[in-house]
Amino acid sequence: MSYTALYRKFRPDAFSDVKGQDHIVTTLKNQLRANRIGHAYLFTGTRGTGKTTVAKIFAKTVNCEHPTEDGPCGECRICKAIAAGASMNVIEIDAASNNGVDNIREIIDEVSYSPAEGKYKVYIIDEVHMLSPGAFNALLKTLEEPPSYVIFILATTEVHKIPITILSRCQRYDFKRISIDIITDRMKELMDTEQVQVEDRALRYIAKVADGSMRDALSLLDQCIAFHLGKELTYDMTLDVLGAVDTEVFSRLLRFVMDRNVLGCIELLEEIVMQGRELVQFVTDFTWYLRNLMLVQTADNLEDVIDMSTDNLANLKEEASMLSMDQIIRYIHIFSELSGQIRYAAQKRILVEIALIKLCKPEMETDQEAVLDRIRQVEEKVENGIVVTAQMPAGTPGVQGGAPGGAARSKPELPKAIPEDVQEIVRKWPSIVGNAENPMKMYLKNARLSLGGDNKLMVVLEDGLASDYFKGEAHEQNKQQLESLLSDFSGKEIEVTIQTVESNRQFEDNYVDLGKVINMEIDEEE
Repeated sequence: MSYTALYRKFRPDAFSDVKGQDHIVTTLKNQLRANRIGHAYLFTGTRGTGKTTVAKIFAKTVNCEHPTEDGPCGECRICKAIAAGASMNVIEIDAASNNGVDNIREIIDEVSYSPAEGKYKVYIIDEVHMLSPGAFNALLKTLEEPPSYVIFILATTEVHKIPITILSRCQRYDFKRISIDIITDRMKELMDTEQVQVEDRALRYIAKVADGSMRDALSLLDQCIAFHLGKELTYDMTLDVLGAVDTEVFSRLLRFVMDRNVLGCIELLEEIVMQGRELVQFVTDFTWYLRNLMLVQTADNLEDVIDMSTDNLANLKEEASMLSMDQIIRYIHIFSELSGQIRYAAQKRILVEIALIKLCKPEMETDQEAVLDRIRQVEEKVENGIVVTAQMPAGTPGVQGGAPGGAARSKPELPKAIPEDVQEIVRKWPSIVGNAENPMKMYLKNARLSLGGDNKLMVVLEDGLASDYFKGEAHEQNKQQLESLLSDFSGKEIEVTIQTVESNRQFEDNYVDLGKVINMEIDEEE
C-alpha cells in the first residue's frame, strides 16, 4: 500500500480535531445546532490553517443522517460517500484551473436540480480569488439568492482580490495563524500515534518554521522523519534537513559584529555555507534573532513571547545589554532589506557578505542610524583611553613621514560669525546647483564655498573652464546670473566673490570650507 503524507492521513474528520480555530468552530456548531445555516460562507486566511478542512466537515455535517454535537457521525452512507469523494452532494472546485465564465455557468445550471439524497448541495470553491471578473459577475445573482438546498463555501488566501459585491453576500470567517504551542502539541500527539521518537525541541523548531500553518508543519515533519528514518529525530538533525542554523551560531555572529570583526563574520559565513545551510533561511532566522534582542531590551518577562530555552534566553539578555536600541534597529533594517533582495538573487552569498560588512562598518552609510553608530564607536574609544585623530594622507606637512622638519601645517582660522543668509545658501547649495541651467550647473557642481572679505560668499573653483566662465569683464553677466539665482533662494541680496585654486589641497590649505563648518554645527557665535 502506498504511503500517505501525514497532513492527509491525519486531516480532521470532526470539529474537535480542528486546532487553533475555536472562534470559527464554535460559531458553525452553534449554527448547526440552532438550524440557522447560511447560504454563502467565505473562509479566508493564510495557507494550511484549515479552511478546506472545516468546509468539508461542515458539508458532511449538514448532510449527515445522524449528526453529533461534534459534527458528522462518519458512519452513515452519506458520510462514507462524501469521504470517498463519490457523493454528488458535495462538489469541490479548484478556481485556479476552473476560473472562466463557462465553468461558473455549469454550476448555475446544476444548482437548479435538488440533491438526490441528503438535504443540501454544497459547493466548495477553493482559491476563489482566481476567478475572472466575468466569472464573478456570473456567480453574483446565484450567490445572493440560491435555492434553499444549496450552500456555497468560498475559500481564499487573498481576500483583497475578491469583489466587494461578492464579499457582501457571504458570512466571512477569518482563519488565524496557528500558534507554535498548538502546532507542537498536535505534532507530538501524532508522533505518539505513529510511534516515532522526536525531540520536543525539534518539534518546536519545525512549528516555528511553519509560520502558523499546520499543513506546512506536518509536511516538514514528514520530510525530517524520512531523512532519518528509524532513528530518533533530534534538533540537530532537523537543522540539517531544513538547512537551518543553530541559535549559538547567531550569538557568535552577533559578537563578531559588535567587535567590528569583518574577517570573523566572513569566516563564520563560510562555515555556514560549507555545512550546506540555506542562506535565505539563515537571513530570516537571524532577523528573527535580532527581533528577539529588541524585545528583550524593551520589556521584562518575555519568556512566553520568545520561543527559546532558558540558557539561550540568558545569553540573549546579556547580548541585549551590550547593544543600544539604535544599533539593533539598524541591524534589523539592513537584514530586512536583505531578506527582500536575496530570495531571487543569483549571488546570495555576496549579498549576505555585503550586509555583514555594513553591520561592522557603519562609516559606509550616511543615514542617521549609521551616524549614531559611528559616534558611539568614537565615544567607546575615548572612554577606553584611545586617542582618536583624523587620518591624514601620507606626505602631508606636519604628519610623520611628511615634509622635512615636521612643522605642523597652519590651518586657516574659522570665522567668528557666519551671516545667516550665507549659512542658508550653504545648506541649500545642492538644490541651488540642481536648479541652475547648463553650463552653469555643470561648472558649479564641484565648487567649494568659503567666506570672503566683508563676509561675502566666496565660490572657489578649480582653475580651468569653470573659473573662466565666471571671471573677467566678458563673463560678468554669468556672475550676476549666479548672484540672482542665490538671491531668489535666500530672499536677500547676495554678493559673490569668485576665487580660483589649482587643486583641492590648495583650497584646504588656504580657505575655510563652509560646507564642513555648518554641517558640523559649529557655534558661529563663539
